[in-house]
Amino acid sequence: MKLGRSFFNLYFFIISTFIIFSWALDEVWASYLEQDIESYTGYKTMMMALGDYVQKHPENEWQDIVSGAGEKWELPLKLMSLAEVDAIDHTEHNSLTHTNTHIYYFDGNVVLHYLLKGSDSVLTLGPVKMPTRPRLKAIYRVLILACFGVIIFIWLWPMSRDLELLKKATKEFGQGNFDSKAPAAKSTMIAPMISSFNMMAARIRRLIEAHKELTNAVSHELRTPLARTKFALQMLDTIKDDEKRKKYQQQISNDVRELEELINEMLIYAAFDNDKPELNFSRTDLNELVSLQIASHDQFVSSIEFINKLPNNLVCCDDHFIDRAVNNFISNAIKYGNGQVRVTLSLENEQCQICVEDNGDGVSDEFKKVIFDAFSRGDQSRNRETGGFGLGLAIVARIMEWHQGHAAIGDSELGGASFTLTWPIKQVT
Repeated sequence: MKLGRSFFNLYFFIISTFIIFSWALDEVWASYLEQDIESYTGYKTMMMALGDYVQKHPENEWQDIVSGAGEKWELPLKLMSLAEVDAIDHTEHNSLTHTNTHIYYFDGNVVLHYLLKGSDSVLTLGPVKMPTRPRLKAIYRVLILACFGVIIFIWLWPMSRDLELLKKATKEFGQGNFDSKAPAAKSTMIAPMISSFNMMAARIRRLIEAHKELTNAVSHELRTPLARTKFALQMLDTIKDDEKRKKYQQQISNDVRELEELINEMLIYAAFDNDKPELNFSRTDLNELVSLQIASHDQFVSSIEFINKLPNNLVCCDDHFIDRAVNNFISNAIKYGNGQVRVTLSLENEQCQICVEDNGDGVSDEFKKVIFDAFSRGDQSRNRETGGFGLGLAIVARIMEWHQGHAAIGDSELGGASFTLTWPIKQVT
């Protein structure tokens, strides 16, 4: 993969900062060394010790002692008179004076003159190389900086890669590719950002698809009853027969009622889709809730079997919305079944389940994939001839999302469809 320009910019900025810092450190070292040359050389201490040693011997032996010390230590040591030292031109040299010691440094060299007390003899060292920062420590410093560079590279590269991929996904998404998704992040620092982007993209994609779906569905749903109404109104102007006139008037009334129902369901679904209502989770007697629903539908079907396998009837839920979901399932089972409905309450892995089954013609495998989508309809028995706009199950699916659960469909042992509500028995906040 091609390295991003932003990554190189950041990386070189950090490395340049290290280099500048190292250079500044060397400059400070050199400045401090010049200001305190006598402390860093160690020459001054050596000369003072040698001077004390020389003065303990007769003066005629001083020259031999100094020469011997110079050979032993491999240093340019010599004994000069004060007049000889004064004759040396030090005008172009930098000078440091400390009591009876004079230090001159120039071009990386240093010369020291030490006046022996009580005499006109001067112990002279130099010129010798000015001490510099230890080379081994400089190598250590370079190695440490190199290690820092490698560590920073390893640290920054996954972040840069993730940011480049996120930038690419964002650009594609902005250009209308709503299926664009940022890949999983390798950097733990960028992972929350990519996760948030993918969640946002999925939400926007879902809203856009819902908007398109709603627009298409509404145009189709409104067009059919409006066309029938328009035709009926045209026929009313030409029909003299009262019985036929009543028939067309009834048709217009039915179409108006159908439009009203469609608008009401659309408003409900839009409210559910856009905003999560204030839910009131409480300990609800699920056995009582389902029993009341069965009682209200009992007159519309020959048989509703109720099986309760819950060890405890009290579960955590919003009873209003669960009641609405159960009502939808039982109504559909009665509408699309052949007179037999079974409702089962159970508990599976700390998940509460309400299963509603019928003995109808069932649901095709293809339609099962989209049955909980808005405005979805099956072919065969589950169509508009039996009523509905395909919004009821979409609302149920949304209710289960609010309960951190899900709605599912399967095949029933009764021969028809099996619809199941599942959510945690202990609500997670």
